[in-house]
Amino acid sequence: MFIRKDDTVEVIAGDDKGARGKVLRVMRAQNKLVVEGVNRVYRHLKPSRKNPQGGRLSKEMPVDASNVALVDPTTNKPTRVGVRYLDDGSKELYAKKSGTRIRLLSKPDPKYAKKK
Repeated sequence: MFIRKDDTVEVIAGDDKGARGKVLRVMRAQNKLVVEGVNRVYRHLKPSRKNPQGGRLSKEMPVDASNVALVDPTTNKPTRVGVRYLDDGSKELYAKKSGTRIRLLSKPDPKYAKKK
């Protein structure tokens, strides 16, 4: 999974399809993400000393990573992503549709550099 915290993603499947938001949390072990404003549920709170009124608290629940796509920074549309090595041997994450770089994944490694 190449999605990180603070990335902008768009939901491509489910009840919130088409919604965009910032990734708040990534749970790699469960392959899930918490996205801002997506998959909101109500948590009913019983009246207590801390919260004497009680009530309903709205919070975001995790979404499966397969149901979201990273947003391409140039086209501003959801895209699949790929990994490629550059000529100097550094590894980057790129958008498949436009081919633009999303982020650098590793520093230059001479092992993967193009031979001249």
